[in-house]
Amino acid sequence: MQLHQRFIQTAKKFGKKIAVYDIATGKDVSYERMLIISLIFAKKFKKIKSKYVGVMVPTSAGCMLTNLGLLMVGKIPVMINYATGAIENSIYAQEKCNFETIIASKKLLEKLNLEPLDSMIFLEDIAATIKLSDKLPALLKSKGSASRIIKGVHHGDMDETAVILFTSGSEKEPKAVQLTHKSIGHNVDNIPKILDLNSNDIFLANLPLFHVFGITANFWLPIILGTNIVAYPNPLDYKIICGLVKQYKVTLMAGTPAFYYGYLKKSSPGDFASMKVAISGADTLTKQIYEGFLEKHNLIINNAYGTTETSPAISINTPDVNRVGSVGKPIPGVEVKIMDVDTDEILPPNQTGKILVSGDMVMKGYLGDLEETSLRIHKGWYDTGDMGYLDEDGFLWHKGRLKRFVKVGGEMVSLVKVEEVLSKYLPNDVICCVVDVPNSTKGADVVAAVTTGEIDQRDILKKMAAELPAIAVPKEFYVLEDIPMMGSGKVNFREVEITCRELRRKGKK
Repeated sequence: MQLHQRFIQTAKKFGKKIAVYDIATGKDVSYERMLIISLIFAKKFKKIKSKYVGVMVPTSAGCMLTNLGLLMVGKIPVMINYATGAIENSIYAQEKCNFETIIASKKLLEKLNLEPLDSMIFLEDIAATIKLSDKLPALLKSKGSASRIIKGVHHGDMDETAVILFTSGSEKEPKAVQLTHKSIGHNVDNIPKILDLNSNDIFLANLPLFHVFGITANFWLPIILGTNIVAYPNPLDYKIICGLVKQYKVTLMAGTPAFYYGYLKKSSPGDFASMKVAISGADTLTKQIYEGFLEKHNLIINNAYGTTETSPAISINTPDVNRVGSVGKPIPGVEVKIMDVDTDEILPPNQTGKILVSGDMVMKGYLGDLEETSLRIHKGWYDTGDMGYLDEDGFLWHKGRLKRFVKVGGEMVSLVKVEEVLSKYLPNDVICCVVDVPNSTKGADVVAAVTTGEIDQRDILKKMAAELPAIAVPKEFYVLEDIPMMGSGKVNFREVEITCRELRRKGKK
């Protein structure tokens, strides 16, 4: 059954229960109301001519309803990243997916101080045009049985595209990822099994729905389970988020290490007392964040691993099965194999190589890019582009992007490993990022970007030299006021690298 059809079943089951506490609008929206509005939206969206429709709305009931309404009439939502170049990303998405109409938010554009594109229609205007003649048919339809309502919405197979998401673009031009009803459904069905989730849980939705972590963990998973969702559009409002977790007694949240670092600094003991499961993904969870939450809140952050192309979950540590430092065991229905970078030979436990995965959670492919799709998906296996190993007990250890391994003087150096060692010797409030810059003799130099110059670089380098080969010890430290981030909460390595190259050229440290 397709995702929007499953939502209809849930909405009929839970009726008056609050689906979304929409903090931005101050409205509490029940499942019954979510169903009625999504049916109204569906009727209005049917008039849009193209199959693909852009969506640029912050995390809210409105964004969720837009996705539901589009799917109910066979349209495909194209989620647009508004955090890093909203207008540029809108135009890029239109050209890549061949559509015009973008459903946007006036408030968002005002906040970003941007002029709208001619092709944008606004959610606020759509809501304002809803008349009694729209409400009555939807209300009557919503009173029918789930099976009857489902008969009146779009039907298709599970391999139909449910959403288009774009890769982060932290390394190169974003690709349009086609996630199907089956691929997202795989995560929705299997994650609750291992995390013991049910309709009594309360989810925090603070991640953008243009990011795969957000659209699965903050929307489809809770809306199909029938939980309460506390929706807040800005994960960077650290103090507010901590207050919402405490106020609404949130039991599950998902975030990136950068966001958890902010919550750790701005929270007070007791803020996370209700939390059952906290999941971290999209980047390396540092020891200081993990231990900080354990000490301050007695809360274990469960490190997980996934990709946009896998809807996203591949592996998760759980409260019951957790190996600190790993990214957990593969979730049910997922196979993982580790292959030698040069020979493609399958490697035994504890040997690092390319991570390949197989399962229903893998995307259909990249829209309009058959060549890149065939390079990444071969004989049912998706090449993640990441490096790691499986230990003897089946836990997966992520060692970074293959692109985050750099050849220095003929030797392969893991920039992630250098970051891990450096982080140990920095004060808790200092963020670091390690990148490479060109060296005409050795090919590349490893350098570090840090958020303060008030550290004893000589002492730190001496300690690092005891743990790393000489070629891996940073040659220079560059002080950046902030480490550039993507809208998803990932470090923007490309931007850090460009900045460090420019600083080296100017001779600044």
